[in-house]
Amino acid sequence: MTLRHGDRSQAVRDLQRKLIDRGAKIGVDGVYGDATEAAVRTYQHRAGLVADGIAGPKTLASLQGADCAHLLKNVDMVLAADRLGVPLAAVYALNEVESNGRGFLDNGKPVILYERHIMYARLQKIRRPGDDQDELEQLTDQLRQRADELAKQFPALVNPKFGGYVGGTAEHQRLAQARMIDEQAAPESCSWGAFQVMGFHWERLGYPSVQAFVDAMSRSESDQLEAFVRYIEADPTLLKALKSLKWAKVAELYNGPDYKRNLYDVKLQRAFERHQDCGCGQEAA
Repeated sequence: MTLRHGDRSQAVRDLQRKLIDRGAKIGVDGVYGDATEAAVRTYQHRAGLVADGIAGPKTLASLQGADCAHLLKNVDMVLAADRLGVPLAAVYALNEVESNGRGFLDNGKPVILYERHIMYARLQKIRRPGDDQDELEQLTDQLRQRADELAKQFPALVNPKFGGYVGGTAEHQRLAQARMIDEQAAPESCSWGAFQVMGFHWERLGYPSVQAFVDAMSRSESDQLEAFVRYIEADPTLLKALKSLKWAKVAELYNGPDYKRNLYDVKLQRAFERHQDCGCGQEAA
């Protein structure tokens, strides 16, 4: 469940009561207005959570007394904004729109999405290129043939077409099966964590191995944000667009040419304006 500004429900009443129990001076009217949003931000700051004013699963779990040690913290957002040289509200907007809301499943495993078409491509990657051009061409043909054969045997795991998603914990089962085909290509073929960073970026982002990247994504949402920040830093055009707050360009570079279909640019712009208007500035937790 996620509650946010503008909502009206019994769930909002329950939220307001919990906030009052923790010192908030608000009424219980079931309306998620400015006062409730401000109270949520205040609680999030105190709890060390991302202070975005949205009562999502993390904030609601924290209000219930859950352990939030592995969750993204507001100080992480502040440090990321400073490192990228952008307003804190911009990082809030990215987290709200580009993050899938949570970096870990209920069983403690990182959120992943296994991409069978990426596996098909990674199986054809020449890991140790030789010096001889004829040898390279021969190896390229061999790898392509192997990928095609595996696609016929295991179309749910290796396929030139995207799809086959099952979601949730079952994606880890697909990954485990894919690892039996190729230990390295399999984790490279998954998007990892809250920000859905693809595993094959591990080297470009400065991780010593794909397993080191996986280990980081499995530790905490703070580590997942670190990978996202590295991704932005590794793309000068994306970083420049973000610094200039050119949300259409940011959305295009991060989400691809179909970004308009899902209104990513509009969502980023609106989220930035809302967080900027909250008056939080570059306030730390």
